[in-house]
Amino acid sequence: MSFFLAGFGLLLHILIWGAGLALLFTPRPWARFWPLFAAPAGLALQSAVVWWGALTHLAGTDSYAWLCEVIPVLSLVAGLRSRGWLTLIQLRADLGRVGAVWLMMVVTLNALLIPMTTASKVLTTSSLGSCDAADYAAGARVFQEFASNDRSGFIGLTEVVRVGSADNFFDFWTRLNHFTPSALVAFNDSIFGLAPHESISVMTAVFVSLTLPMVFWLARAGLRLGPAAAVAVALVYGVSPVLWYAVYHVAMAQLLAALAVALLTWCGLALWKSGAGWRRGWRLAGLLVVAYWLLLGAYNFILVVALVPAAAYAGGQTLVRQSWAQLGRWCVLMASPLVLAGIIFSGRVSGLVERFQLFQQYDFGWKIPAMTPEGWLGMVADERLHGYANWLRWVLGGAMVLVLGLSLMRSIMRRDRTVFAVVCFTVPILMGYGFLQLRGAKLGTNASYDAYKLLAVFYPGILGAMCYWLSLWRAKSVVLKGTVVALLATVLAFNFFAAWRFSKRMQSPPLMVDRWLVQLQGVERMERFSSFNMLANDGWSRLWANAFLLRRHQYFAVHTYEGRLNTELKGDWDLLCGVISIRLPEDGDAVPDYIDLSRPGPGAASKRKPSPGPGPQSGPLPFSLVNTKSDYFIRARMDEGWYDAEQIPRMGTRWRWTRGDAKIRIENPHAYPLKVAFRFNARGTVERDLQIWIGDRRLRTAKIGKELKVVSVASIEIPPGETLVELRSNLPALSPGGGDGRLLGFAAYGIELNVRPNEEVLEP
Repeated sequence: MSFFLAGFGLLLHILIWGAGLALLFTPRPWARFWPLFAAPAGLALQSAVVWWGALTHLAGTDSYAWLCEVIPVLSLVAGLRSRGWLTLIQLRADLGRVGAVWLMMVVTLNALLIPMTTASKVLTTSSLGSCDAADYAAGARVFQEFASNDRSGFIGLTEVVRVGSADNFFDFWTRLNHFTPSALVAFNDSIFGLAPHESISVMTAVFVSLTLPMVFWLARAGLRLGPAAAVAVALVYGVSPVLWYAVYHVAMAQLLAALAVALLTWCGLALWKSGAGWRRGWRLAGLLVVAYWLLLGAYNFILVVALVPAAAYAGGQTLVRQSWAQLGRWCVLMASPLVLAGIIFSGRVSGLVERFQLFQQYDFGWKIPAMTPEGWLGMVADERLHGYANWLRWVLGGAMVLVLGLSLMRSIMRRDRTVFAVVCFTVPILMGYGFLQLRGAKLGTNASYDAYKLLAVFYPGILGAMCYWLSLWRAKSVVLKGTVVALLATVLAFNFFAAWRFSKRMQSPPLMVDRWLVQLQGVERMERFSSFNMLANDGWSRLWANAFLLRRHQYFAVHTYEGRLNTELKGDWDLLCGVISIRLPEDGDAVPDYIDLSRPGPGAASKRKPSPGPGPQSGPLPFSLVNTKSDYFIRARMDEGWYDAEQIPRMGTRWRWTRGDAKIRIENPHAYPLKVAFRFNARGTVERDLQIWIGDRRLRTAKIGKELKVVSVASIEIPPGETLVELRSNLPALSPGGGDGRLLGFAAYGIELNVRPNEEVLEP
């Protein structure tokens, strides 16, 4: 299945699921615009089905998804009946009324999928750097294949998976982690015959497309921009680097939360403007339940601030007009659907306190540059969201603020109350954004990551408010109209350029689920492999291996995301993936003690094409298994002096640069010494010596340059316990130039430890 077929199939499937509920829940004053609410309704209904399935003992969505396809049919019949059986002409008119929004959805989804098709010929998942995709995939497998009472394999391995009150992996996903994104992936994969690693990236792009109707509606009905202006806001949203950053880091829950907050904000404004009457209020209850359901399932902790724009609007109006009775009704009508959703979704509500406790324990995320007004409109310099040079930032940001201020002053003079909505959509959130950025800078934490998340979740409203200058198009002045056109063209040009930068980068993504990861599905099906020590060198490989091996016990040496604690390594097999590989001698058993997973079977030729460089094995093996029960078993890991791993996913090539001198720690768990030969495949930025030492003994010195070179060390004796192998050089680490600010020694593309039989004589 192609990326485009999968993407548009998922999009249409979700919209069909939501059509009936949209007809039922859209209040009569806005009944003609019911298609805009199909996206959140479809997402909520599908996740509700999976939540119901999680409360039963059914064996995942694979066992019930197709039976549930009757639900959208029944809801559509009920919706049509509630509207007096709309004719085909009426339906076509309703759908055509927002035809420009459908076009924006198609354009956005196409643009997001194009780089994925370039990066891979088959459906797969890729990322700019975040490993969230693998986490979502593990959750999707849980809901797709396992029953709620299944404790087999990794699911019930309490010592590893315990998080707070959740003592198994299934409960962890229903109570504490991002339930709804994984539930949606599981349900739709069961319908389309896909696996999570095939659909995660596509589904993330679909989430952005599904948000556009609410972006349009919030700008049109919430900020009272004209239809064309609201479409322009939706277009900017669809190509904004603020959102593309989320898509290509696979921030699925964040994107769903943005959709839900947009719906919640509009409902709050609509309820207040209607006088918060009981009758009108209950008509909005259905859409409010949908919004709360999505928030509780995807980003439950954001509920603490989700109502800030709407509450600021209602509270501010109350202070001005002294309408305290209306505020009381508004609060009751806004809170009642939340109570209902919370009762149904009680497991998610009860996990809120634990979620905030986890935030205090861990510094989640990474540092993200602070954005200024032009950045809030998508005008950033690169795919890492850095701003432009200071002078250009001042010019762009100043121009945006100036024109926005002009449009607000014009509305104030016309006594347009929409100005207050613009303030409520922006000021409280941007104050929080600034506070978190300053806190992160002061304490050296990743609070800027939280700041970005806050901005992105409220971005539909912030973007519409920041584009309020589009209202100047209504002015009679030709100068003002020309200013609007020029400004919109500028904003779109910068956003398209940023989108192009993202697209180019993702055509060769730094992280991808390649065939070496996918082959682990076959390993999971082999009964002789019952437990693994997950020693893959990088987090991406380790997390995806976890997702592909859920039916087996897994143990981790390092804390790898939530629900994967570091414990004693009790596995029968070490799963290796990285620069270091270990080979054990054959002992004649039916099952070898060392298995190269790039080979179809023991003794077969490798399916992997060697990386550039001398020798048949010039790079590390993609994955290998080492028997921990073998008499020749050893472990090795990189110690001090190394940068993080880098890779070319499609080639299976990995390497790590040293910071200068570096160390490798070898562990011999036996009571007797072992003979180990070394093989290094390395290069430098300049010609330098590579010296290999153990203690005060130099084992080998070799010249390496810019080309890969294999350096071998004959068998040496490794005593019981831990041994440090030091890699030294006659030159210090040097800057490679080209914008890389690191100081680099040499790059190891493969370090092979070959354990020799005890009968072999040590070479001098």
